[in-house]
Amino acid sequence: MGADRAYAYGAAAGLLGDLLLGDPRRGHPVAVFGRAAAAVERVLWHDHRGWGALHTAVCAGGAVAAGLVAERAVRRSPVASAALTGVATWSVVGGTSLAREARTVGRALEAGDLTAARARLPHLCGRDPQALDADGIARAVVESVAENTSDAVVGALVWGAVGGVPGLLGFRAVNTLDAMVGHKSPRLRRYGWASARLDDVAGWPGARLTAVLAALAGPDPRGAVRAWRADAARHPSPNAGPVEASFAGALGVRLGGTLSYAGRVEHRPVLNGGAGRAVRAADIERAVRLSRRVGLLALGVTAGARLLVKGRGK
Repeated sequence: MGADRAYAYGAAAGLLGDLLLGDPRRGHPVAVFGRAAAAVERVLWHDHRGWGALHTAVCAGGAVAAGLVAERAVRRSPVASAALTGVATWSVVGGTSLAREARTVGRALEAGDLTAARARLPHLCGRDPQALDADGIARAVVESVAENTSDAVVGALVWGAVGGVPGLLGFRAVNTLDAMVGHKSPRLRRYGWASARLDDVAGWPGARLTAVLAALAGPDPRGAVRAWRADAARHPSPNAGPVEASFAGALGVRLGGTLSYAGRVEHRPVLNGGAGRAVRAADIERAVRLSRRVGLLALGVTAGARLLVKGRGK
């Protein structure tokens, strides 16, 4: 069994592990990384882009280095290499936890329990739930499912195919750093700049693949492509735009519009506004199912591409 086939088997096993087991309840590697990154931040923080860039380099570089060391340690054993890739993949993808949280909010909305839905929404995204009605919460959940399909599943598989275990760990580290320090609060506007920009770069290929696969796997491929072409560039995020627009068109709903983060109101462009309807609670389950299909297709595409490219290089 060659190294590339070992990677393909390991990535498949890791994604299957996520589907069957979800995230570990305690000691999640991403949480361990987050605590380490927070400790580095406490040491390095200055209101300056240079210090923030150093923080990004130390944390993301450390994750990549750990992956390189681990991969080198098992390189002589295809079975051990596949096992390492499986564990790494299971550690960095989060499709099952994403689906579980989305469905929990969806069930609360379908039961008419707006209080429970608002209480659960912060597990998915940073929106201010008190500023949202039932339709607004449903829209926030669908948007979060779309964006995190790229961030938590497809993007990791893309970089795993490119860089193996170091690629998996490095992508997840960059994505986690963006979530921790990449937002534009007064304290982090300059310090988190490097993490935010690196996340934009790292997320670019996964976001485009997610948008393509959402169009292929969704119930309305033409609508997905139409919304992507018409509206994606209007979104403030270069990566969330294509993903959310493609999901909106595929599901036949409108995403975007006014939202609130911790009292800060943003007016985002409406995606698929001309052809879509308002999001309803039942659309959460449709979005989760689409996310699942996209993740499985992404595994096939990325693992197949790695086998094809590496095979031609021999």
